[in-house]
Amino acid sequence: MTPDWVKDAVFYQIFPDRFYIGQGPAGQPAPVQSAFEAWEAPPTLRGFKGGNLWGVIEKLDYIKQQGFNALYFCPIFASTANHRYHTSDYFQVDPILGGNEALRCLVEEAHRRDMRVVLDGVFNHCGRAHFAFQHIMENEAASPYLDWFHIYKFPLNAYSKHPNYAAWWNNPELPKFNTANPECREYLLSVAEYWLQYGIDGWRLDVPNEIDDDDFWREFRRRVKARNPEAYIVGEIWDDASRWLQGDQFDAVMNYPLGRAILGFVGADALDKDLAAKSGLGRLESLGAMACHHRLEDLFRRYDWEIVTAQMNIMTSHDTPRIFSILRGQTERVRLAFAMLFTLPGAPTVYYGDEIGMAGGHDPDNRRGMIWDESRWHKSIQQIIQQMSALRRSLPALRRGRYQYLYAQDGHLAFARTLEQSSVVVTINASPEPWRVNIPLHGVWPRGGQAVDLLSGKSGRCAGGYLEDGVLEPFTLAVWQAHE
Repeated sequence: MTPDWVKDAVFYQIFPDRFYIGQGPAGQPAPVQSAFEAWEAPPTLRGFKGGNLWGVIEKLDYIKQQGFNALYFCPIFASTANHRYHTSDYFQVDPILGGNEALRCLVEEAHRRDMRVVLDGVFNHCGRAHFAFQHIMENEAASPYLDWFHIYKFPLNAYSKHPNYAAWWNNPELPKFNTANPECREYLLSVAEYWLQYGIDGWRLDVPNEIDDDDFWREFRRRVKARNPEAYIVGEIWDDASRWLQGDQFDAVMNYPLGRAILGFVGADALDKDLAAKSGLGRLESLGAMACHHRLEDLFRRYDWEIVTAQMNIMTSHDTPRIFSILRGQTERVRLAFAMLFTLPGAPTVYYGDEIGMAGGHDPDNRRGMIWDESRWHKSIQQIIQQMSALRRSLPALRRGRYQYLYAQDGHLAFARTLEQSSVVVTINASPEPWRVNIPLHGVWPRGGQAVDLLSGKSGRCAGGYLEDGVLEPFTLAVWQAHE
């Protein structure tokens, strides 16, 4: 079984250094208060802007107002990098982010608002400032931590372009752990357990496929679930994840394939394919309605339904260009992509700033400081996310209902979400022309009666097994409910 709460979750992904600078208690949040990169300046690979967890706490009410009830954080542990994937101490929240006390307060305040907190676990590699790696640098073969890594030769070329030890993507800043070593293994598993004591609600696992050891992840699951059976374990796997989703390792994965299908369908000829191709998204394909449906149905059939409804459905993140830029600033397509995301099985996930239409290309440009000047927000994007989140909360069928194909042609797609005796029908017009809806219902509703679009309030007619008379404007979506 997957955690039940995830089926009701709407995730907001936060890159802590770029979200908000909070004040925190006296003497907090950090040992440094200045010398940060200007918030509005283009982000650099090495620069810190000073966002922290106290800032997230100050903005929890804003986040909840947008319709989000779960937070997924990029790494927060002590690190020499602004993104904090170069971990130096797994038992210490980075002092610049506010330290352990800030996390304790954040979890408490989030839970008080019925919001969940998921942290990023980087267990494949650490930063070269990690104590065990530093110990080897100082003591070489005499270090008792020698077997925690894959060392080829001494002295270590830790600041060379050609490291003589195993490193992630051969980056000398990121020595790879030897998870086959029992002591190293126990250390990493104890990290996973430790932060559950702080009340976190789960782990997002960074590049877990690079720990090519199913027994490690099985043990990880046993230890985590023993502490909290409802903890969420979600892996960063960009493509087929069947190996890890057999019920004994992860609960779910970041569902980029679903995001690619949405972007391909809604974006069509507007996609900036060259921009996307330089990221993990790869070269996006323009998709007609039937091709999009086939992609979606394949994903829904590939995994157990428990897993499908717990997937972290994601279109863009800190590892991709922003959706506003991928769709070339076409706000109506951005709105439709998000609306569609909220109607499909799985937990919708939005990268900070995408809800207000922030632009951004490749790393580090996709990690700009959050815009807090409301006059610069694309409020129509914000409004559709708020509206779709509220609709999802009010309709159990959108959170747990089965997906049933109804119609697909050109830029027009229709499907039903059915839970027990309750069904809603979703019609999507991803074309630049109005669409007069006339689609077969395939027994979803009785043959007669009326239907109402819960977003616009417009009425449609159910006659002869068809839903008809509802006109959908270009790049819009309707969620129909039968109305006696």
